[in-house]
Amino acid sequence: MAQTPLAGVKILDLTNVLAGPFCCHQLAHMGADVIKVEVPGSGDLARKLGASPGLNEVNMGVSFLAQNAGKRSITINLKTKSGKQVLKKLVRRADVLVENFRPGVMERLGVGYKTLIGENPKLIYCAISGFGQDGPLRNLPAYDQIIQGMSGIMSITGDANSAPLRAGYPVADTIGGMTAAFAITAQLAVPERKGPCFLDISLLESALSTMGWVVSNFLIAGKIPAPMGNDNFTASPSGTFKTGDGLINIAANKQQQFEELCRIVKLDRLITDPRFATRQARLENRKGLNAELENVLAAKPAARWCALLQAAGIPSGEVLSLPEALAQPQIARRGLIENFDNVPGLQQDIRIAAPGFKIDGRSPRAATPPPQLGAHTRKILSGLGYTPQEIAALFEEGAV
Repeated sequence: MAQTPLAGVKILDLTNVLAGPFCCHQLAHMGADVIKVEVPGSGDLARKLGASPGLNEVNMGVSFLAQNAGKRSITINLKTKSGKQVLKKLVRRADVLVENFRPGVMERLGVGYKTLIGENPKLIYCAISGFGQDGPLRNLPAYDQIIQGMSGIMSITGDANSAPLRAGYPVADTIGGMTAAFAITAQLAVPERKGPCFLDISLLESALSTMGWVVSNFLIAGKIPAPMGNDNFTASPSGTFKTGDGLINIAANKQQQFEELCRIVKLDRLITDPRFATRQARLENRKGLNAELENVLAAKPAARWCALLQAAGIPSGEVLSLPEALAQPQIARRGLIENFDNVPGLQQDIRIAAPGFKIDGRSPRAATPPPQLGAHTRKILSGLGYTPQEIAALFEEGAV
């Protein structure tokens, strides 16, 4: 099917919390068979995270539900000899293994890259870590907020009074997960791939890579970025403006857009005003231009100004809360929200955000809801050739 370009691809997801699970979330929605390998008894830490204490209590926290649809769950104790053997059997049938332990942990467990490619010489092994597999910081632990601070993201978020400021969601972890998913799919696409591949994903480098404009402004032009609040550093008027009711974002980045904006708000005189007549002049006199515009925008609510500006082709939009954003007819029409009814272990329906794209006009969907911890352990072991007696012994030993 057009919606499942990774159908037949087998992924082992040994990851926890966000970056790794988000990576495999993308792959599952593209049709890959993702087996989530979790620690017996506790599983992914995200199972205990989220805004619902009740769901956290049953190991199905909202943070877990958000990015584990379409996966199967097996519990394996990798500290046991039998558990290692189960993983090796899974690796023999897998195309990709994804892990986000600190560098060296898998080796200490006896199931590192060199060991596993001995089991599967064509394995794509993807290691996600805070700082990468080498360098002076390789052994340091890292969460999203640590990376936001060390990448410079926080230094340019907020304004002169509030920066440095953390972004409002785990942007560094999410970027790292998307980077990993991209690297994996690129490697899967290599024609007639013959050997193994080690993918080394650094959250720090992934974050810096997405900061291309501000990085290059410094590296090439020597411009040190500064926190500018809601103003766009590339153009003016381009940012957030107060209206009679609510905030509006306007991005009149082109000369034609600026002039049309002036006509709509009845400030035609600004078109020829030497302070604002050219792009560079508007950047240098941003504060004065913003004041002129907000003085007029105060006459109407944000929704009304948006209607007028959008009709004229000027990029603009209201500044919405998350509930308002999700309630937009555009979101409903595009089918971003994915629904699962009566999820096992919850006895309730859940809704999550699917990947934000379509394939041949259809949004990708996961085939199954997020799994209960170890829900597929017996079935997966049986598929590996273990007998019922052997499976019982693995449980008795604590290997699974």
